[in-house]
Amino acid sequence: MIKYQNIVVTGGAGFIGSHFVKYMLAKYPHTKIINVDLLTYCGNLENIKDELNHSRHIFYKADIGDFNAILKILQKHKVDCIVNLAAESDNNKAVSTPIDFVKTNALGTNVLLEAARQYGKLKRFHHISTCEVFGHLLLGSKSKFSEQSSYKPRTPYNASKASGDLIAKSYYHTFNLPLTISYACNNYGTHQFPEKIIPVFAIKALRHESLPIFKSFSNQREWIHVSDHCSAIDTILHNGVVGESYNIGTGLEKTIMEIADHVLYTLKKPKHLKKIVPDRLSHDTRYLLNANKIRKLGWKPKVEWSHGLAHTLEWYKNNEKWWGPLLSKSHALKTKSRK
Repeated sequence: MIKYQNIVVTGGAGFIGSHFVKYMLAKYPHTKIINVDLLTYCGNLENIKDELNHSRHIFYKADIGDFNAILKILQKHKVDCIVNLAAESDNNKAVSTPIDFVKTNALGTNVLLEAARQYGKLKRFHHISTCEVFGHLLLGSKSKFSEQSSYKPRTPYNASKASGDLIAKSYYHTFNLPLTISYACNNYGTHQFPEKIIPVFAIKALRHESLPIFKSFSNQREWIHVSDHCSAIDTILHNGVVGESYNIGTGLEKTIMEIADHVLYTLKKPKHLKKIVPDRLSHDTRYLLNANKIRKLGWKPKVEWSHGLAHTLEWYKNNEKWWGPLLSKSHALKTKSRK
């Protein structure tokens, strides 16, 4: 098994990134984490406040699109692994400001890869992608995406992620960069920015406000608890094969309406809070991943949906001090984007 001493985690103050930082620090007592995050709207130092004083955690406020800054960090800390979790990921926001997504997810990824190439001492560059690069599946079908499925992105977010993936793959084939890629299904858990469906529904329900449910409420998503995603990345880093891609999925599918019903039932709120709203542009119908390949590496999800969702909703119920200020921040950003 490969051993890493100094790992750069980009986007390490975000939702998945902060969970991954905590996971790696807890599991590997001799590994140092160099956390690189620009702290844009969804990067939050509150997510890693306990880690800021950790002896094996170093934080840099930096942009993955800043070549000189990234190269200096790699050289200074003798980095042997990069896990790229930095991304703009809100499909709704991508419709209003698509250029921001291309800058980070495509161009930013390219700069990060080039810094890694010129540094030349990595054992692994792991790039986090999404199931959404493959397009969507028909409702009612038995189809699943494999790692060999064609890229058919339909939204600015999906296209920007697909672009970053293809650039990353070119660095493996052209420059022999030791690359692995993973495609993840929808994540949920604590500390998720209140733009995603579960925190939006949770916070709306807690405030006794209407839950905005898209007209296409039968659309399905595959769900994974963020802790299971972290363990999957860990598995790929230590057991995965350079040059290969891995789907990270659970097989658990839920419709938008089912999510709303689960949230209202768990928080003991009335069903009349559900409100149908106009659909999102290019709203994909269904994603489902064939995860047999990563299971052969020994990984499998551990968190059951009912337990994971109940724990997540309880956290939002008890942590308004965390999400309250973010609502004001999110509102300010939405107002600015309309001008």
